[in-house]
Amino acid sequence: MKTLIVYATKHGATREIATRISVQMKDAEIHDLKEGNLPNLSNYDCTVIGSAIYAGTVRKEVKEFLAKNESALMTKKLGLFVSGMDPSKEEEDFLDNFPQSIREHATTTSLLGGIFDPKKANAVERLVMKAVAKKVEYSDTINDDRINQFVRAITTE
Repeated sequence: MKTLIVYATKHGATREIATRISVQMKDAEIHDLKEGNLPNLSNYDCTVIGSAIYAGTVRKEVKEFLAKNESALMTKKLGLFVSGMDPSKEEEDFLDNFPQSIREHATTTSLLGGIFDPKKANAVERLVMKAVAKKVEYSDTINDDRINQFVRAITTE
């Protein structure tokens, strides 16, 4: 199964998750949506789409990709993931950010964790993390068990 993994990241956690997914998937290619020049979706059997989520919203590059490619994605095996620090909002994050048709077509959807690095965050992001998540220091919540489950779900025929 030839797989295209596309993602949009702000500080790198989503790239890290996409890389971990690709290591487990045979014949997978990774592309950052910010870089453009995506290959033709018709060359792939499966598409994995990942995005960082901030204040309950996925990256604009993912929204644009979904809008442009919705009909093509409906012909593919599809997996959706978000990277973030608030697992209590997982269901809401998918409902609010992905079209119903895409969510229903997806084989699997999952919040796979995230990274908060105060050195990469701007002042507003640090303030929000302190107030909302009570985090002021580096925190890595990327969940390899959930990544493994995600990959198993999408690679099982």
